[in-house]
Amino acid sequence: MSLDIKYSKTSDNNYLEIKPIGEVDISTSPEFKNKVIELIEKEKIDISINADELEYIDSTGLGVLMGILMKVKEHGLSIQIINLKPNIYKLFDITGLNKVFNIK
Repeated sequence: MSLDIKYSKTSDNNYLEIKPIGEVDISTSPEFKNKVIELIEKEKIDISINADELEYIDSTGLGVLMGILMKVKEHGLSIQIINLKPNIYKLFDITGLNKVFNIK
C-alpha cells in the first residue's frame, strides 16, 4: 500500500492537521517525515496528526514520529495524535509512546 498525506489548518487556526492516509512504514516513512518537517518549518503552529485513515505503522514510522516530536519541541510547539485505531493504539501502548505523545 502507499501513503497519501493531506493537511489543512483547523477551522480555529490553532492546529495544522496532518492526515496520513494508508501506511507509514519503511518505504513511506521518508516521504512522511520530509513533508511534516517541511510543514512545521513553514507554518510554525501546533500539529495535530489525524490518524483516522492510518491503516498501518511500523517501527520505522514510530521512529519518524519521535523525530517529528523533537522538531516540534525545537520550535516550542506541541503535537497531538487523534483518532488512532485500536490496533495502532496498542502499538503505542506496548512501546510506551502513549505516555510520550498527547493522544486523544
